[in-house]
Amino acid sequence: MKKTIVSLVALAAVVATVPVMAQQKGKAPAAPVEIPRGVFIEQQPGDVYLARNTVLFAKVRDSSGKIIGDVEDLLINDRNEVVGVLMGVGGFLGAGEKRIAVRLSALDVEEKGGKTTVTLRAATRDIVKALPPFQRNKPPKSLLDRIKEKAQELTDKTVDTSTDAAQKAREQAGPALEKAKEAAGKAYEQAKDAAGQAMEKAKEAAQPATKQ
Repeated sequence: MKKTIVSLVALAAVVATVPVMAQQKGKAPAAPVEIPRGVFIEQQPGDVYLARNTVLFAKVRDSSGKIIGDVEDLLINDRNEVVGVLMGVGGFLGAGEKRIAVRLSALDVEEKGGKTTVTLRAATRDIVKALPPFQRNKPPKSLLDRIKEKAQELTDKTVDTSTDAAQKAREQAGPALEKAKEAAGKAYEQAKDAAGQAMEKAKEAAQPATKQ
């Protein structure tokens, strides 16, 4: 009985190994992948935090510990630096809610017992209620965006200029082409008439010689 079990186990191991060996024989080894440097971060540095685990979507409390709102978004400048947060305050279940912006430096972020607490000590419910809503403005275009737009503008102008030049060339070439066709047609007709006359003369010249 023990020999039978051992034999079955060995047979199962061989059967499981055969497809893998066949696959390895039929497939060429993958080429090594070259990972570019300075692009990816393999490990979280000690002075870097994840916004989702700290301020993003966190409940914000005043100095007395009462919840006055929650963080909905981050404000980032053109140097990719977080300068503030966008908070939703007031309302009920999102209805009638107002949004205000707070400087990141005004928030106290503390972690106690594995729980993150965000506090805005300079604000109270009355202050938050009196604040005007945050006004969204379209941020100024960066230098890279302006360069891209200028390059696209130059490309469009080049295409338009090339199209106009091609159209003018076709328009100018039209009459000349018609004249050339007309001249070629006349030359062809003249050549055909001359050839016909030459053929007739050759036939007439050949007839007396044939009769002799």
